[in-house]
Order: sequence, then structure tokens, then C-alpha cells
Amino acid sequence: MQYSILAENYGKLEKTSGKLEKARIIAELLKETSAEELERVVLLLNGSVFPAWGAQEIGVANQLMVRAIAKACGISEDAVLKKFKKTGDLGLAVEASCRDKKQKTFASKTLTVEKIFTNIQKLAAVSGKGSQEQKLNLIAELLVSASPSESKYAVRTILGELRIGVAEGLIRDAIAQAFSVDAETVENAWFLNPDYGEIATIAKTKGESGLKKVKIVLGMPMMVQLAEKSPSLKEALESFENPSLEYKYDGMRTIIQKKDGKIWVFTRNLEDVTRQFPDIAELCKKGILAKECVIEGETIGMEKGKPLPFQHLSQRIQRKYNIEEMVKKIPVKINLFDATYLDGEMLLGKPLKERRKILEKIIKPVPGKFQLSEQLVTRDFSEAENFYKKALAEGNEGVIVKNLEAFYQAGRRVAGGWLKVKPTMENLDLVIIGADYGTGKRTGWFGSFVLGCRNEEGKFLECGMLGTGVKEKKTEETDVTLKELTKMLKPLIEKEKSNHVWFRPKVVIEVAYEEIQKSPSYSSGYALRFPRFMRLRTMEKPAEQADTVERIAHLYGMQKGGR
Repeated sequence: MQYSILAENYGKLEKTSGKLEKARIIAELLKETSAEELERVVLLLNGSVFPAWGAQEIGVANQLMVRAIAKACGISEDAVLKKFKKTGDLGLAVEASCRDKKQKTFASKTLTVEKIFTNIQKLAAVSGKGSQEQKLNLIAELLVSASPSESKYAVRTILGELRIGVAEGLIRDAIAQAFSVDAETVENAWFLNPDYGEIATIAKTKGESGLKKVKIVLGMPMMVQLAEKSPSLKEALESFENPSLEYKYDGMRTIIQKKDGKIWVFTRNLEDVTRQFPDIAELCKKGILAKECVIEGETIGMEKGKPLPFQHLSQRIQRKYNIEEMVKKIPVKINLFDATYLDGEMLLGKPLKERRKILEKIIKPVPGKFQLSEQLVTRDFSEAENFYKKALAEGNEGVIVKNLEAFYQAGRRVAGGWLKVKPTMENLDLVIIGADYGTGKRTGWFGSFVLGCRNEEGKFLECGMLGTGVKEKKTEETDVTLKELTKMLKPLIEKEKSNHVWFRPKVVIEVAYEEIQKSPSYSSGYALRFPRFMRLRTMEKPAEQADTVERIAHLYGMQKGGR
């Protein structure tokens, strides 16, 4: 397939806002695509050349892309930067630059989907000495042969910023429409094999019956079942006829797979972290009695027998070098709670009470290292409350109340399955003390904001970065838009450097968040995890009355049972 066909469809999708029309456009394209090329086309529609679980990184920064555009188009890097600064989009910058190419370094050829796909995959494979020049040439080779429109989408794909409004749900609906299969069947297959390129190929060649035969594949992650939040322990307990409670650990959801002595360790985000956790792999080799299985648990970092906050463990997840050093620095404990596959048999259709028994039979615990999660089977509220308090006192987030009669539903939050119960965190009133200029849809506005809390001297200290909750357009959920907030903040600018600005502390906002973490990166020593804008407080509360670092420290202690 010529890449121009895909680029033409990108253009249609970019101009279309309605989900139904977008799905129709994609479905028509998929119908016309051969089975041999379908996987590549579907992945590229999703802005990638790897499935959702692929760990490969393309590794091209804006600076290298500017050089590649300049080389391919025969213009200066300054000229490219000028266009980029104006648009906030290197895709638009290359489109404008390619309209008047002055240089033909490579022989110009018609671009194909296969060529785009292959070159971008090669970018991820290049490493070591001279890798930047190799990447530069791979990109320039594509851009020299590309039309302005093709170059725009090629650059955006390489940078991971396709911006055509195609999420995984649209791909699911388009596959269902193109090949006359049920959308839920498509999604269920994807939950077990998170590669819509492969799922589309199965739908085209084998239909709905083929999708229903998709199973867990060892060596490939699956989407895990998720818990919904319950308003209270009492309501959660009363939701099920046969409930159990387990500790809700502040750690890494861990999917462990074993096949003939080989171990894979995946996270809930489909990351393969086997290399980062050789200690888990060794524990699994000794502690898993089954020949083949998929089991789940929560991995937590430990210090002197007590659990560490997740941000400590996250250092290990992100570490690529000196892994043995991190193994010693942050030892782990794995708390296992489910089994979804055993010796060729899928266990998803068995109730939790049976899956737990199976798990108990195939695990040889190593106390304090590799063990079953703390569990209490009861409907008695007093017993459940004591278990909940014990979980918090030991430094855990709370509890998960589970329905022992429920099947495992991969990829879903199911009210009839798992309910999480943890202390409700209070919103904070904080001051915006800095920001970064936005890109893409947020070009021309501030796109993310530095949050500040007061210390005893009245100085404002950073405690997080917020980019969620403020909308481009007015909605019922928000009382201010990005444009309005930008207009409000610009007169307060005290200093600018590159893309970042600092403000005089005046604008107060109410902020919600998931939890508070210790952080060496921020001057307050704390960071809000997943902060989101709730509303403006400037008119009713001056900056001098914003929340203090002492208040944040107090809430941090409360959320971890005083830890």
C-alpha cells in the first residue's frame, strides 16, 4: 500500500470530530487493506509501529528531528525552529518546509506503508556509537521521498504525536464494523492479546469464531482486572454475598508468567520488567511449582521489614543500568493474589474462590519475600474494620473487597468483582508558581502548571506539576479554560527561560490528587500524584492563605497510617 493512501485517511480523520464517522473512515480503509498489510496499517493508525505491550522506544527527540527536517528539505535548522515555534508542531513545520525542497540527498521514491513501518522500527533498534547519525539518515530518507502531507504524518508518528484523534476504542469499533464482528468480542480478544494489528488480522481471516479462541500467550502480557472505588467499607462489604478482603498494597501490579523454567514479569501497563527484577525471577523459579502458569500479585519495596512508598520502587522499574545495585538498595516482597492460567488451561471462567485455591497449591511461599496476600473471608463488619485498620497501620493503602463467586474479567473495572477502600484525601488549595508553554492543541497557551505550597516564611515551594482538569473549551465541570487561565497568568510573569515561565504567586486553585509522595525533585519535599484542577479559588482566598507544606506533611502521614 502506498503511504499516500494512509496519509489521505489521516487527513480525513484529523478533520473529523464525530466518533461514528471516524470509525466508518477507518473501517472502510481496513476493508480495502490486504491481510498481509493489515497489522502494519492498524498499528500506524494508532500512531505506533509496535503493539501496546512493545517495550521498544523510538528515541527521537525534537532536536534530532529538526536536524533531519533541515537536511531533507535543504534549509537551515533555524528556519525549521522558526516554523516550530510558530506552530508548536514539528509535523506542521516539516509540511511547510517540504513544499519547497531545495535538496535531493537521496533518490526520491514513492513511499510505501512498509517502508515507513520498517524505517521507524529500525529507529528503535539503533543504539551505540554513531546512532544519532544513523537515525538522522533513516528519517531524512523518508522525508526526501515524502509529499508535504506524508512528511507531516511521518514526523508526528516518529515523535509519538500523531494527533488524529484515534484511540483504541475507535480501532475496536472500526474492526467490528469492517469485518462484521461484535465489538465486545473484539475488545475481549484484545484484553488477552493487546495487539490490535493482530486482532484485526484474526477478525478479517477467521471472523468472530477466531476472536473467541484468542487465549493468553505466554511471553506476552494481558490486560488485568481492575477495582472500582467504594464510598465506604460497609458498602463494599454489603455488595457481595461471599466477600473476602485483601490488603491494598502501595506497589507495582505484577503479572508473572512461567513456561519451562523461563520467567516473564510484566506490569499492569504491559511493561516487561523482567530484566529490572532478577530477584523476582529467581524467587519465581524456586517458588512456583507449576510448569506453566500466569499468576498475579503486588510487588512492594521493603526497608527494615516495612513497606516503602511506591515512588521508591519506581526507581527500580525505570532503571536500565546498575540493576544489581538497585536490587540490594530496594529489596522487594511479592504478595500473590490470583491465578489466570495453569498448564494450558485458562482460569478466567472459574470463580475467585477456586482460583485462590489453585494459587495456594502451586506456590511454595518464601515468608517475607514471596507469599500469598493477606486475606480475610468475612461478612462481619467489625472483623472487616479491624482488618482494614491493621492494613493501614502496617503502611498499606487500604483494602480490596472481592467477590469470591466472580469470574476474572480482564481489562475491566467490574462493580461485581473488586472494590477498593482507602481513606479519602482532602483537596488542597495551592498557588500556580510556574508553567510550561503548551504544544499541539494547547499551542499559544500554558499547557502545564507548577503547583506551590507555603512554608513558615511565606515562601512558595514546588509540590507538583498539573496538566489535567483545565479544558480547552468551557464545560459544566470547569469554571475556567486554558485560554482564560493563560490570560490571567501572563501579567504575573517574573522570569522566562526557554519554554518555562515563573509567576508572582497570586492565582490560587483547588487541586484534587490520588496521593502524596515524598519527592527529592520538588523544594517542598513532597509531590502530589496525579493532581487535577478542580476550580479557581483566587476570588475567595489570597495566596497567603493557601495550604502549607506542614499541611501536606500531615496528610502524607495520615494516608500511610502514620508512616
